[in-house]
Amino acid sequence: MSPTAHWAYLFIDRPASESARACDFWAAVTGTRLSELRGDNGEFGTLLPEGADASVKVQGVASGPGGAHLDLCVADVDAFVEEALRLGADRVLDAGALVVLRSPGGQLFCAVGWDGETVRAPVVRGARLDQVCFDVPTSRYDAEVAFWSGLLPDWESRAGSLPEFHALVPPPGFPVRVLLQRLGDEGPGGAHLDLACADVDATAAAHERLGARVVSRHPFWTVLRDPANGTYCLTGRDPWTGGLPAA
Repeated sequence: MSPTAHWAYLFIDRPASESARACDFWAAVTGTRLSELRGDNGEFGTLLPEGADASVKVQGVASGPGGAHLDLCVADVDAFVEEALRLGADRVLDAGALVVLRSPGGQLFCAVGWDGETVRAPVVRGARLDQVCFDVPTSRYDAEVAFWSGLLPDWESRAGSLPEFHALVPPPGFPVRVLLQRLGDEGPGGAHLDLACADVDATAAAHERLGARVVSRHPFWTVLRDPANGTYCLTGRDPWTGGLPAA
């Protein structure tokens, strides 16, 4: 049987100079409080929900614009890493309890030990941060879909609502979904985070009051930049189930 991910963390990666702004904004958006900062330079913080287990962290990165990445929490890190390598991942860094990997499509992600997290954070003011979207160059898209479908075999792997999307839907109670988006060109790819919203316009207005700005509006999602200049999306998915809204 393939190793199983028992929990996951969405990482909000922002330039170190903007990390404090990111922490304040995302704590307000998710209705959480920021943990004590840790790391050699205080670059890591966890957003702690009330009465539930955390599933979102903020990282200040030393170079580049940042973005997002996924930490998968597993009972046996070595076995999970070996499976990821067999499916086509590359090992980037091995720190024992934490292994950084790169998917065939170029996405960085981490395998870490599971600490028994089981309780998902609640919906906050009609919205929930629950999805990482991997933006994949066209030439790597099929391999990326195959990789994540193989690495997470107990998740539902299905075509998205539009032909350029593919969704990996976890078992009930898991805090994070994965969405693969095929880019229309051979750009460098990347990753961003998505929120499921009962009312996208109302959530966008609330985020603007906290310092975000709207970049573009589309029929099924709205693109924003947070006060640390990081891109993310508000989607019309049901924040309680993660599914598409009823017709």
